Amino acid sequence: MATETIDPDALSESDRMLVDPEAGRDLLRLATAGSVDDGKSTLVGRLLFDTKSVLADQLDAVERVSRERGLQHPDLALLTDGLRAEREQGITIDVAYRYFSTPTRSYILADTPGHVQYTRNMVTGASTAELALILVDARHGVLEQTRRHLAVTGLLGIRHVAVAVNKMDLVDFSEPVFTGIVAELQRLAGHVGIDAVTAVPVSALLGDNVVTRSAHTPWYDGPTMLEHLETVEVGASPQDEAFRMPVQYVIRPQSAEHPDYRGYAGRITSGVVEVGTRVQVQPEGFATTVVGIDRVGRPGEPVERERAHAPQSVVLRLADDLDISRGDLISEAARPATEVKDLEATVAVLSSRPIRPRDMVYVRVGTATVKGLVTDLVDTLDMTTLERGPAPSELPLNGIGTIRLRLGRPVAVDDYAAARRTGSFLLISPDDGATLAAGMVQLTGDLVDADSWLI
Repeated sequence: MATETIDPDALSESDRMLVDPEAGRDLLRLATAGSVDDGKSTLVGRLLFDTKSVLADQLDAVERVSRERGLQHPDLALLTDGLRAEREQGITIDVAYRYFSTPTRSYILADTPGHVQYTRNMVTGASTAELALILVDARHGVLEQTRRHLAVTGLLGIRHVAVAVNKMDLVDFSEPVFTGIVAELQRLAGHVGIDAVTAVPVSALLGDNVVTRSAHTPWYDGPTMLEHLETVEVGASPQDEAFRMPVQYVIRPQSAEHPDYRGYAGRITSGVVEVGTRVQVQPEGFATTVVGIDRVGRPGEPVERERAHAPQSVVLRLADDLDISRGDLISEAARPATEVKDLEATVAVLSSRPIRPRDMVYVRVGTATVKGLVTDLVDTLDMTTLERGPAPSELPLNGIGTIRLRLGRPVAVDDYAAARRTGSFLLISPDDGATLAAGMVQLTGDLVDADSWLI
């Protein structure tokens, strides 16, 4: 296992400046989740403050407002209160991204809202995370929203979870309270397929065990929260993954300088590709060889490369002139994706419009968009028990369940548990283009042959 090393070409301009890729640090993407008033804003503020990721004028403003409110300590939640102010004004809330770094590692933190009606925001914010940071109020223990966060974390394939048992100062730093919460969390985590849970007793307000070790918890010999974030091994080496690249654009300049150039542009979602690699174009099934790899280089850097890996954006040149277009998937020939016309998948509903049987939808898989039909609702996930319940008549907003889809033409996918990027999809409304649900493919091996069925 290896952490992701920052690739400047794989980040947006704003991300590139904030995480400082030239420093050569590892990059960890994490998402926060917590019930209302668990202290998530304070914990995020504490991480920003104690890692010296706060500008001096921001800190001065926080200290001034805290004094005006008669508080004994700076209210570090004010560092992230822009999101709270938006909620009070009735503005639609999305995920807020925070950036901080240490000498060892840089972090992109997706700060997701805690209200139950914003569960869909956690789905979007955590979809690219390698670690979930879940907060639990020590006074209240594991709540239904905590169960929901664990369920979403497990469904999204985030196998590493850090739990901050917060507000330990309000329970006198009680070891029995902490161990009881940890036992319940571990039981639930195993139930939803999460491999490891690291729980830390913290007081985000006072800073206990967030960055510096607390004298109030002599019974705790584990890492501080930052120590865990610094050392946890997440992600996978691209070398161990099957190569996948959805085609975004076909480049044919047909200029005097490049009269015969034909390249296929896209972002590598997994694996490694080299000049000489045998690949398969899916779903057409054509096999060919990579003869060239081009990337946008910095001044003085060569454009042609011998090798590229996820998550780099590249242009591939192939040995054969094939009929390839946007929506096709270029896969490693020895380990291709699975081509299907029928899908079974877990979906999280993101729209106020519920998902019902016989719904016509568009299914967006990678760069491909195909017509689809919801043939069945198989089950629903009960957020209280984390058990699968019987098939519902519909899946409402924030609902999670298993559905079956029939597609208008074959697509190439992977099982989500094995490859998150090529195992995920979106359901799109054909009426207005709104996103209805996010889906995670389950390849059961007994998919129905639907070659004779046309949408």
